Order: sequence, then structure tokens, then C-alpha cells
Amino acid sequence: MILVTGGTGLVGSHLLFQLLQNSTETIRAIHRQDSNLEHVLSVFKLYDEEQAEKLFKKIDWAEANILDIPLLSEAFKGITHVYHCAGFISYDVRDAKIMRRINIEGTANVVNLCLHHDIKKLCHVSSIAAIGSTINDKPITEDTVWNPELSHSHYAWSKYGGEMEVWRGSQEGLNVLIVNPGVVIGPGFWKSGSGLLFTKVANGLKYTPILTTGFVDVFDVVKPMISLMESNYQKERYILVSESLRFDSVVNKIANALQKQPPKKTLESWMVFMGWAFQSIGHTLFNTKKTITYDSIKGVFSKSVYSNNKLKDALNYNFKLIDESIKDTAAHY
Repeated sequence: MILVTGGTGLVGSHLLFQLLQNSTETIRAIHRQDSNLEHVLSVFKLYDEEQAEKLFKKIDWAEANILDIPLLSEAFKGITHVYHCAGFISYDVRDAKIMRRINIEGTANVVNLCLHHDIKKLCHVSSIAAIGSTINDKPITEDTVWNPELSHSHYAWSKYGGEMEVWRGSQEGLNVLIVNPGVVIGPGFWKSGSGLLFTKVANGLKYTPILTTGFVDVFDVVKPMISLMESNYQKERYILVSESLRFDSVVNKIANALQKQPPKKTLESWMVFMGWAFQSIGHTLFNTKKTITYDSIKGVFSKSVYSNNKLKDALNYNFKLIDESIKDTAAHY
């Protein structure tokens, strides 16, 4: 039996859809008490209106939380393979503590239960944020070394810490795989992640940053995950990035796909600095939201180019172009 954590998120819901179409195994997915399972069904309906209900009813839903070991342990009974998609992403410094708990401690709990229940294989969804930074403008690969002396976001540290727990499990005898997706593009979640970017562009985004980073279609995350789990590969990590693009270029593509006006201005360094100053004052005096930090200021103007050669060579895989991914996603907006 297959277990999926984070099944109500963007990657998790698309993974469930893909698994249910191609697998004869029973699939169990955990969800928190406050999760909206109907949201998963709505994602299924985007791709197969007729079969969505039938596929959705095949899921063995188990109420659990990766921080609640007794409940999580119950969900592991009878499981042979685990896809760990659950995680938390935030750039608000107020969320740093809970994010580390979920992404590090929660992953440690999953790894420990995998070891306890003799799970055959674990696939952990990490992030390109957990990979080292580019040196001399060379493409970032799976072997690029993480330098702890460089500044990293709280999110990056939490995903890196989660990976360390997975590698620890590997040292203890667990067969593991790690995938490191870029910014995942896909429909159904318009209030978070890349979906929020579609919403902001649709509502008239005024400014856009000029950083360069990796982007990938959601199905170019879940399909390789399944193929890797069904393969003999283990103790490996794979970058899942279709293209490394400038953020303003991607925003313009989204605007064109939505038939909206693209932002006419890019963020200047002084704008970001002023935003940081005002947020810092508000956070200090009133504990208000603070998403602009020293690390994020540098990130707004960073250039990170990622190599996807390892995954392409391992699976003979071709990624969907981001232009196509944006058009397909916009069609569901």
C-alpha cells in the first residue's frame, strides 16, 4: 500500500491523481482535521470530470498530522511505499519556528516510522532552496555544496534540515529518494505558491522582481517521482526544473496567458530596502507580518540557474516548456 503525506496540497493532489490513474495498489493519504478534501476533488475534476468522483473515492483518507506521532503511526499500518509531500512554506519571520518543526521534526517523524515499519522506499519532496548556491555562474547541480556560512532563508534552512533527516534514515538502512523541485506551476491553488502569482497578475500586479530561478510544471514533479519510486534508484536526489528563467519574464508570460496587462515596472533595490525598513519597524513595535529580510533582499536580485541533466539522463525524461505550463494553468484559472 502507498502512503502520501501532504495529499491536499498542489503537489500531493496531483500526485494522487497520477497514482490513481496508473496504480492498482491501494493509496492512503493523510490529512489534517481542518483540511478541505473537496479541494482535492476539484483538482481531479480539472483533468477528468467524468472519472473524478470515482478516482477520489478510491483514496483511503486517514486523519493524521506529521507532528502527531500516535496518529501518524496508525496511518503507516500496512504501508510499503511513502511519498512525503507534506511541508510548510512561508517567508514571514513569525512562522520560522513552526516551519522548522513541520519541515524538520515532521520529516524526522516520517523517517522514523518508515524505519519502524520496514518501508521499502521513501520519496521526499524537498526544494531547490535546499541546494547550494551557484559558484562562478555555473549551473547548480545535485552535487553543489550547501554552504552554511552563506545567508539562507528560514524556509531554505528548514528544507535543508528535512533533507538531513532523510539522509540520516538512509544511513540507518532506509531506501530513500529526494526530489528538489523549482517553483511549481499548476492549477487549483490560487491563494498560495505560484497560483497566488496568477491571482496577483489577474488583479493587476504593479511591480515584479528580476531574480532568476527554476520553474517546473506540477506533472513534471509527480511523474518523475512515480518513475523513480518504481525504479531501482535509491540514495539519490534529483533537481526537478524545466527551465531557469527571470521572474519578470515568467510574470509577463502569465499576463499574456490571462490576457492581462503585465507589470510595467521592476523592483528597484531602494524599493525593497524601504519595504524592509517599514516592515522591520512594524514587526518590532506591533509584531506585524515581516516577509522582507536581509536574505530576501539579496534573493530578489539573485541569479540561480539549475541543471536538470541528472533526471533527464536517469529517466530519459523531457520536461514541458514553462510557456506551455503557464498556458495550461491559465486555462483553468
